[in-house]
Amino acid sequence: MNRRRLLGAMAGLAVLGGGGVFAWNRATGSLADYERYAARLRAPLSGRPDLKNLVRYATLAANSHNTQAWRFAATQTAIGLLPDESRRTPVVDPDDHHLYVSLGCAAENLAIAGRAGGWPGELLAAPGDGSAIGYDFAEGAAQADPLFDAIPLRQSTRADYDGRPVAPADLAALEKAAAEPGVRLVILTEETARAKLRDLIVAGNDAQMMAPAFVAELLQWIRFNPRDAMRTGDGLLSAASGSPSLPGAVGRRLFPLVATPKGEADRYARQAASTPAFAVFLADRADSGHWIAVGRACQRMLLTATTLGLRHAFVNQPVEVAAFRSDLAALAGEAGRRPDLVLRLGYGPTMPYSPRRPVEAVLV
Repeated sequence: MNRRRLLGAMAGLAVLGGGGVFAWNRATGSLADYERYAARLRAPLSGRPDLKNLVRYATLAANSHNTQAWRFAATQTAIGLLPDESRRTPVVDPDDHHLYVSLGCAAENLAIAGRAGGWPGELLAAPGDGSAIGYDFAEGAAQADPLFDAIPLRQSTRADYDGRPVAPADLAALEKAAAEPGVRLVILTEETARAKLRDLIVAGNDAQMMAPAFVAELLQWIRFNPRDAMRTGDGLLSAASGSPSLPGAVGRRLFPLVATPKGEADRYARQAASTPAFAVFLADRADSGHWIAVGRACQRMLLTATTLGLRHAFVNQPVEVAAFRSDLAALAGEAGRRPDLVLRLGYGPTMPYSPRRPVEAVLV
């Protein structure tokens, strides 16, 4: 955000009756308080965790727009994961693809935490239409797993990376971690392929940013300051992508002026240019069961990347804009399949973590 627009934001706060630094800080909250809040959400598990803490670890999974569109139903021998359709994003995700991928990510976190915490079990698709999944477990010996240790450390890092190439052995480790029946992972590192993917990301972003319905839905999930992020426990914290904190009303007024199609295109092009590797996930079929499988494979890959010191960020524009899916699939060497996810992989800074809702809000 440039100085002129920041001054405009401050003027907007005065119009709203805030006036001065005190009112600004009161409206936005403290990033230091937010970091303490995030640390509590990610407190490591010790000993044999109770079911509530297993669910807490499950909710630290990657998910679209940080909507956390999941619910958990726990008994003494099982935890069920169900989609929360009240938290859908029908514009960007009209067929609930991202919702089910997110459910798969949470399921994988749950299984990893269960095995490491002394509650080994198995993930099973619920009977019916495949839109839910259950973790059936029993008490057993704890199984050490570096992916378990990575769960509270993983984050989506929407920032510039330093461009260093990823070692072939690390790329192979990511591919091994993502092995899942019915799911294919393609990692693109060659310069020409990365440039073509950059162009698809930018073109998809242009289409989205010029669609009023997309922008309106996105605005519903942006949290412009730590105070709002802690209050809602969800959404996209602006500080997590390097933007300054603003009072919510000011941020919503400024967003159309600051997040222009050209400005966003330049940002994504710059970030893509700093990215040494991209991961593209594809499934054998386009249904909820396969999307859950994609989420499970993706979560394992992301946790493995975290153990290797790699950052990641989703750049799903060529998936979300249907017109670009065939081009993306062809670029990945998988013509005829529907691509499911696109991620940047590289080395970059640590950013503020995303918020999470309390466990009580997702247990039914």
